[in-house]
Amino acid sequence: MISDKSNCSSKRTEMGRALRKSHLGRRRPWRWMKLAVTSGLFVLAVMIGASSQQPERQTDAAQLDFLKRHWQVPVAPQGRPPAGFSALEASLDPAACGACHLAQYQDWKTSLHSRSVGPGLLGQMPGFFRNDPETAMMCYTCHAPLAEQQELYRVRARLRKNPRFDAALQKQGLTCAGCHVRNYQRFGPPRRDGSLEGTLPRHQAPHGGATRTPAFERAEFCMGCHQFEEGDRALKGKFLENTYNEWRNSPYAAQGITCQQCHMPDRRHLWRGIHDPEMVKRGVTIELRTSQPRYAVGQRLEATLSLTNSGVGHYFPTYVTPKVILRMELVDAEGRPVAGSAHEEVVGREVTLDLTEEIFDSRIPPKGTHTLTYIHSLDRPGLKLKAVVEVRPDEFYRRFYEATLAGRLAPKQKQLIRQALEEARKSPYLIFEKEIPVS
Repeated sequence: MISDKSNCSSKRTEMGRALRKSHLGRRRPWRWMKLAVTSGLFVLAVMIGASSQQPERQTDAAQLDFLKRHWQVPVAPQGRPPAGFSALEASLDPAACGACHLAQYQDWKTSLHSRSVGPGLLGQMPGFFRNDPETAMMCYTCHAPLAEQQELYRVRARLRKNPRFDAALQKQGLTCAGCHVRNYQRFGPPRRDGSLEGTLPRHQAPHGGATRTPAFERAEFCMGCHQFEEGDRALKGKFLENTYNEWRNSPYAAQGITCQQCHMPDRRHLWRGIHDPEMVKRGVTIELRTSQPRYAVGQRLEATLSLTNSGVGHYFPTYVTPKVILRMELVDAEGRPVAGSAHEEVVGREVTLDLTEEIFDSRIPPKGTHTLTYIHSLDRPGLKLKAVVEVRPDEFYRRFYEATLAGRLAPKQKQLIRQALEEARKSPYLIFEKEIPVS
């Protein structure tokens, strides 16, 4: 989540209003369904209506209609648990789900979904609730979508204190229930063999069984939080968050390769992305080349460092927060950098901290390449060319938190933002590093 700089209390409400159309929330979160229904990317699938009925054929439109109902946010209060539910079945705590679904729970605990309500978000919330509670509520539509995770709820046109609010549940971010539970009914994808019926009748199955639908395997399932819509923030004609559209226009969509196939391999609840070095390495190809094997002193070294988006199903990187740095420089025999020899370029989408202006966009589309060209004279023997590719997953957040700390904050807010800043500063890593003798 990104908010205002918090350096001037008089600007908070104004900037909060300006950001309402950004990734802080959705005013019309299902307008995208009209687009998705016509995409024609998927074939007919089956879905069970109830355990006592025969499965019925379900069209794309029916699956998308299910998603429209499923992803009304914030998710409505679960209400009263069904009679006969145990305390475990009635709990919304992910640990309760983990009692039976241990592998999924353990994966989820390592994911960013489990940390979607972190110190950066919590450090910004007091200012929003004080000056612009509507914006605060919109933040939670993706970061903590359950009604039980919301401090406030809407009564007609007014926001009131939520008697169902569970602070401990809120801090667990996007939980199992956020995707799988509605009105205490469980929903999920088809079984691994493609079937939609459980092994037990619903009245004998834990928590009454589950309704299974292929909609859980569609890219549109992820779209509500990973794609802006008409009316949301766009810069230079591009939505601030445009991941679904990037995928839809890629070769992967044409091949039927969805978000889940890359980010939930073998149905694991990992959702690895830009913060995971191994995931990133698998998605790109890096090549370092020189125009000749060796150079004499006085000659000009010519080299290229190419980064190809060979396996990422959308732009690399897709969002405004990361930056990827391509860098080359000369080092001497002891590994010391040669002064003035460094040259680097940034791959990413740079925007201002208030999200109102795009400075540049050098991201790489699927199957595209960004090449850094290096030319430098060699003034001594024993030199090596050093090339690195560094990923900074939270570069925007680092700058944003530094600016936020320069403003007036309550002690608790300052503590949380400092913690978030430290996490952002620790996130960079290298995906490529190589030295080759050149003189």
